[in-house]
Amino acid sequence: METDQYIGVDLHKVFFQACAMTRHGERQWEGRFPRTPEGIGALVARCTATSAIAVEATTPTWHFVDQIASRVATVCVVDTRKTKLKAGYAAKTDRLDARRLADALRRDSVVSIYVPPPAIRELRELSRHRLMLTQLRTRVLQRMRALLLRQGLGDPPASRLRSAAGQAWLDQVSLPPQAQAALTTMRRVEHDLTAQLAVVEADVAREALADPIVERLQRLHGVGPVLGLMLRAEIGEIARFPSPRHLASYAGLVPYVDSSASHTRYGRITKAGSPWLRWALVEVGLHTLRRKDPLGRWGRKLAVRKGKLTAQVALAREMCQEIMTMWQHVA
Repeated sequence: METDQYIGVDLHKVFFQACAMTRHGERQWEGRFPRTPEGIGALVARCTATSAIAVEATTPTWHFVDQIASRVATVCVVDTRKTKLKAGYAAKTDRLDARRLADALRRDSVVSIYVPPPAIRELRELSRHRLMLTQLRTRVLQRMRALLLRQGLGDPPASRLRSAAGQAWLDQVSLPPQAQAALTTMRRVEHDLTAQLAVVEADVAREALADPIVERLQRLHGVGPVLGLMLRAEIGEIARFPSPRHLASYAGLVPYVDSSASHTRYGRITKAGSPWLRWALVEVGLHTLRRKDPLGRWGRKLAVRKGKLTAQVALAREMCQEIMTMWQHVA
C-alpha cells in the first residue's frame, strides 16, 4: 500500500505540533494539539490508513507511539543525532521542526531507532531503577565518610559502613549537634534505600530466572542476574546488530576516528549510545580482567601499559562477540 500522507510531529511535554505533506511535498494541513487522549484522537482523525508519521525520540515518545501505532500505516521514531533536519532554514520553531520531519520522512532521509516492545521497556525500567537506587546509596555512604573525615574520625575500623561492625561503630560515634543530626539522617536514608533495593533485587532475580536469554548470558564469566537482565533489557533484540562492533558502537564504546588521506587518528570513546548498556558492558569488562584465558591475560597486559579503565573498555568491546554468540544460540 503506497503512502499518501507524511506527517511530522514535534513532541513536547504538554502539546505537539504536526504537519502533513503529500508525496509531492505539498502541505496538506498543520496544527498544534494538546498531548492528551483527545489531542491524539484529533490527530488520528486527520490521518488515513496509509499515513506515515515521524516523531523525534524524547521522554514521552513511547507513550505517544503506543497510542497511534495501530491506527496508521507507519510510525518512525527519528534518531536526531543521525538525521539532519535543519539545513536550509535560518530559524528553529515547533512549526518548522514538524515541517522538516515531514519532509525528511517523505524523502526517506530519516534514520529511525529501535522501538522496544512494552515487555522490554518494563525490563529496562526495572534494571535502571535498581541501578539508580544503588548509585544513590553509594552517594549517601560517600557523604557519610566525608562527614566523618571532616570531624576528624577518619575511616571506621570496618571496611564497609553497611557491615555489622561498621554499624556498631557508627552507633558509638559522638559528634557535634548538627553533624550528629546529619549523620542520623543519612543513616536513615541509607537504611531505607537498602530496604528498597532488597525488594527490587528480588524482582530482578525473578525476571532473570524466567528469561532464557538472561540464563544463557549468565554463563559468561562475572555475569549474574543483575548484569544479565541489564544486557537483555538494553539490547532488546540481538538480530538488529549486524556485528559485535555495531553492538559496541550502540553502547558508545568505540573510539572517535579522524581519517584523512594516509593519516588516521583515534580519540576517546564516543559515549554516543545507551549509557546503561555501556555501564553493563564495562562491568563485564572488569570481570573479564580476572579471567585466566588468553583474553584475560591480554587485558591485564593492556592494563599495565594503558591503565585499568582503558583495559576495561577494550575488554567490554571484545566481550560483545561472546555476548552475541551466547544470545544467538538461545533456542
